[in-house]
Amino acid sequence: MNFTLTEEHLMIRDAARDFAQNECKPGVIERDEAQKHPTELVKRMGELGFLGMMVDPKYGGGGMDTVSYVLAMEEISKVDASCSVIMSVQNSLVCWGLETFGTEAQKQKYLPRLASGEMIGAFCLSEPEAGSDATQQRTTAIEKDDHYLVNGVKNWITNGGHAGIYLVIAQTDREKRHRGINAFIVEREWEGVSVGPKENKLGIRGSDTHSIMFADVKVPKENRIGEDGFGFKFAMKTLDGGRIGIASQALGIASGAYELARAYSKERKAFGKEISRHQAIQFKLADMATEIEAARLLCLKAAFLKDSGQHYGKLAAMAKVFSSEAAMRIAVEAVQVHGGYGFVKEYHVERLMRDAKITQIYEGTSEIQRMVIARFELQD
Repeated sequence: MNFTLTEEHLMIRDAARDFAQNECKPGVIERDEAQKHPTELVKRMGELGFLGMMVDPKYGGGGMDTVSYVLAMEEISKVDASCSVIMSVQNSLVCWGLETFGTEAQKQKYLPRLASGEMIGAFCLSEPEAGSDATQQRTTAIEKDDHYLVNGVKNWITNGGHAGIYLVIAQTDREKRHRGINAFIVEREWEGVSVGPKENKLGIRGSDTHSIMFADVKVPKENRIGEDGFGFKFAMKTLDGGRIGIASQALGIASGAYELARAYSKERKAFGKEISRHQAIQFKLADMATEIEAARLLCLKAAFLKDSGQHYGKLAAMAKVFSSEAAMRIAVEAVQVHGGYGFVKEYHVERLMRDAKITQIYEGTSEIQRMVIARFELQD
């Protein structure tokens, strides 16, 4: 096994690190405080190629592998998880879903604008009564002559207020249950699409999260993704890749918190010496570093399996549950290492702690990841 990154991987990692440290970090506390969407930074991510990393160059993307994506996600998430979740949804869910399962006409129409960042996309699966159990869709898509009529409400939609298109999962035939679900490309400007107020969140406060309402929205049949009844499979297969993105986000939050705690421990003195020389702090740092390394290896292995065409669903779930729970533990410990200063916004770690929590919830809770892993492990 070769654990050495290629020169290209290192260049991508370093470019993401430079962008995060030099462009994302200034103003990150103020954006969090004001719940300000990082619009200009999203534009820059498009210019730098971070919004269409894995998209085929013929559609304007970077043609990079998933390992490159994991490396970039980690570096940006160290500094601003609001930027990285926008990047994750755009790459893992919207671009990958369209390129993998869309028609050539759909790809030609939407992917170049998504890959460049000219257009932002959103993934609309969750509903008021369909969160972890995605089979309970209440949004309906009734088939008409040359279109579907879509009605319903989607909750917790990342990029909801800035998206130009929504990938919407809707029930077409309730009697068929999950086999009667379809996926559609819905444009923001179509009549009947409306956006609810921005959610006031604990963390990732720069990212805009909204409810999206659909009232008799006419969706042309050519905007259905895949065959009739493919929607549930589309959502599940797309979320497998999305979990690699969120696992990488959690890894980045953990790494960022650890790096801040380590640096602070070398500066802060107590009882006549730097606190990094006290065994209590050393043990914390050792545990944090070990968990980060384990999380990184899980993320990279899931990415490697995906890139090599192997089954990666179990590893994606493992990476997601381990990295997100490690991020929460490590961020809390980073606050503890900072002592009272950890409770103060200017030291960044309290924000990272708040940002870490959502990684245990969205794109499949930790409980759902364990169910996924158990199903794989218990197969005959």
